[in-house]
Amino acid sequence: MHDPTPEASLQVLERLCGEIDVYSATVVLPGVNDGDRLIETCEWLDEKGAKGLILMRFANTTGQGLILGNAPVIQGQQIQTPEEFSRIVTAMNDRCRMKVSGTPLWDPSIGSPFAILNEPDLLARLPRLARRATVISGSIAAPYIQRVLDACGDTATVVGVKKEIACLITIEDLVALTGDLPDDPIIIPGRAFVHDKEAEEVLSCGDAQRELVRGPDCLTADAETSMGMSREEVLALEMEGFSSLIQTINRYGR
Repeated sequence: MHDPTPEASLQVLERLCGEIDVYSATVVLPGVNDGDRLIETCEWLDEKGAKGLILMRFANTTGQGLILGNAPVIQGQQIQTPEEFSRIVTAMNDRCRMKVSGTPLWDPSIGSPFAILNEPDLLARLPRLARRATVISGSIAAPYIQRVLDACGDTATVVGVKKEIACLITIEDLVALTGDLPDDPIIIPGRAFVHDKEAEEVLSCGDAQRELVRGPDCLTADAETSMGMSREEVLALEMEGFSSLIQTINRYGR
């Protein structure tokens, strides 16, 4: 971090851990601060009394979420897959008394994102799908969302763009989908970085005329959100988000 006084900064952090609830975060780069160095970091924070640590996978490509045309940030830097990163998160959480979660995946203590998939009673309480629609999401969330919607009926198709994070979808991501979509109304993430009219024009190219609707802002809790939440709170958030999504499909679907 090029901190000119790292010892003083660590002393301040240690003092804060003794006075307040401290939730920390670190960006993990393979070959730089992972492996034994990451274990050392986690053990130091645990010893000083931190309540939690969010491990953040370094983003180096457009697909991993960079939207400012600045990829790669570090030429040739190796990056873990989401699955590899989630295993690191689990291993660190198992070693520590404090809670360790990760982004883009996952929260081992709660089982999120999409903890609802392990709760068949809650899935059964969601509204049933009555109409057809196509739901667009990021590549990480798409298969999870499809599994939830499949539990509520078989009328929704979830399509993942190449970008991993749904909230960072831009118009370029939608342009790449135009030839692969059914002619159903389309629901995009509520916080996607696209203008509705432009997105509708892109997705309605050629003979296909598709209605576009924004879905809920949030369907689950990422690590930064779930760090301070209970499992019950995360499940309540997911129930609310998916109920809203299904109601949107039933209102605007075909």
